[in-house]
Amino acid sequence: MRTAAGVWRWRRNPLRRATDLLEAWLALVAAVLLVTAAPAVGWISGSLTDESLRQAVRAQRQQRHPVTATVVRQARKPKPSAYDSESPAAHEKRRPVVAKWRAVDGSRHTGTVSTVLRTARPGSIFTIWTDSSGQMVNRPMDPATVRVHAVLAGTGAAFGAAGLVECARRLIVWRLVRLRYARLDRAWAAAGPDWGRTGAGS
Repeated sequence: MRTAAGVWRWRRNPLRRATDLLEAWLALVAAVLLVTAAPAVGWISGSLTDESLRQAVRAQRQQRHPVTATVVRQARKPKPSAYDSESPAAHEKRRPVVAKWRAVDGSRHTGTVSTVLRTARPGSIFTIWTDSSGQMVNRPMDPATVRVHAVLAGTGAAFGAAGLVECARRLIVWRLVRLRYARLDRAWAAAGPDWGRTGAGS
């Protein structure tokens, strides 16, 4: 409302310069874009991200399968890498064990895997995810994670669009201010030599 009032105030003001009216209209257009275009960009980006991730989840669920693994024995806990993304607390919750499992194609496999079992004794069973050949893979993304990623993508896109609009407005206003100063310098240079002289009209 304040921006619209500014545009109205500059319409018939005798002190109005062309750049003043342009700046007021620019502020009004920027405000409209911030209210309408930025949320629209965020919504579209979030929707596209959500659909893309859902397609990826559907593909993962077709290619990855939960199988039952049986603990054979406990394995030596490896030292976490210096660049490991998991926190020490996450490593404490996971226990490495040697386990065996049968893939969906019927092949048998044995290997060292991590489990969150409290007591990983021989014979304990737990679920792991494998591909069709029995190789271990990560668990498919769950719907809650998909929603979080979509919301973050939409929010980031909305803020990015809003920032782009504001940067464009500030750049144009900066150019307008430089244009005003340039016009003032030319006017002062034209009136300066006669400033204060009697009969010079100044």
